[in-house]
Amino acid sequence: MADKSKPRRGSMGYSPRKRAVRQFPRISSWPTGDSSEVKVQGFAGWKAGMTHILMKDNNPNSTSAGQEIRKAVTVVETPPMKVLAVRGYRNTPYGMQTAGEVWSNISESGPEGLMPRLANDTRGKRDIDEGRKPAKRAGRIPLSNGENMDKSFEALKNESNNLCEIRLIVATQPTLVKSIPTKTPEIMEVGLVGGNNDEKLDWAKDRLGNFIGVEDVFKVGKDIDVVGVTKGKGWQGSIKRWGIKLLSHKNSKRRRQGGNMGDFGTAYVRKTIRQAGQVGYHKRTELNKRILRISDPEESEITPAGGFLHYGEVINPYVVFQGSLPGPAKRMLRFRDPIRPKADQPEVEITYLSTSSKQGV
Repeated sequence: MADKSKPRRGSMGYSPRKRAVRQFPRISSWPTGDSSEVKVQGFAGWKAGMTHILMKDNNPNSTSAGQEIRKAVTVVETPPMKVLAVRGYRNTPYGMQTAGEVWSNISESGPEGLMPRLANDTRGKRDIDEGRKPAKRAGRIPLSNGENMDKSFEALKNESNNLCEIRLIVATQPTLVKSIPTKTPEIMEVGLVGGNNDEKLDWAKDRLGNFIGVEDVFKVGKDIDVVGVTKGKGWQGSIKRWGIKLLSHKNSKRRRQGGNMGDFGTAYVRKTIRQAGQVGYHKRTELNKRILRISDPEESEITPAGGFLHYGEVINPYVVFQGSLPGPAKRMLRFRDPIRPKADQPEVEITYLSTSSKQGV
């Protein structure tokens, strides 16, 4: 009689399952497009929590077409981001390398935590008053002035024919979000798409030192990719980590473990053997998450009564996504244009958004 066959338990698609390097994810690839208009391809925000909405089903092929349907949604707070620099890349036999970059002069108007500062405010001010050189902490971005910026931009524009990709360097503004503990800006790259290289450089130069909002990047009803770090579960056994089968109750030692770790003679354990280890706190990308609303609390209130659990009040522009997103509340998420875009979706028509209390739910 033939042995019974069944699907393996658990997925090997994300091995090795180890902790992410940082809490906010890195996006290494940006989709290409044929748009004639230059636009930014990415943004970032902080996950506030979930609620539900009622919306009209405008899909003519749906069995509930024209009816109200209920959807779970995730709210992400997205304050404006500061444009710090523009960077150009060129292709080499060893991959993409930086061809040049232009930094804006933001010594006075930049986000806090980027510029050089006194190592100790009290002692530093006393040293200045007494004529001594105070100890300082280094800044996170290079100092720039108008002359250096113009020279760097001209040098980069002369290389425009050799550039394969142009990206913006932007910084978040966590000081505007009162619900998160960190107040240190995160510096990241976002892609630029549309037009030729000269048009991208001119577009970026006009916006150096200025702010961009989420409404300038994405539109309601579109699908985008969301990249985040999942909620950490710590060190877990093989049953929870991989979903393997419990051993028989007649097993002589334990039930919550694998029955076999390989052949006896080689004294070698293959990497495909399902063992205990880290669960959660992994970088994950969710494709084609639909935007249902981009708004501001002054236009349409989003904070439920009593605030979002473990987050509080949303006071900045926000985005409402259909479905769930990776990570707990207060964790940063990054967005980009879809790498595998789907066909256009029907128009979004929200009839009700719940702001009832989430306490005790």
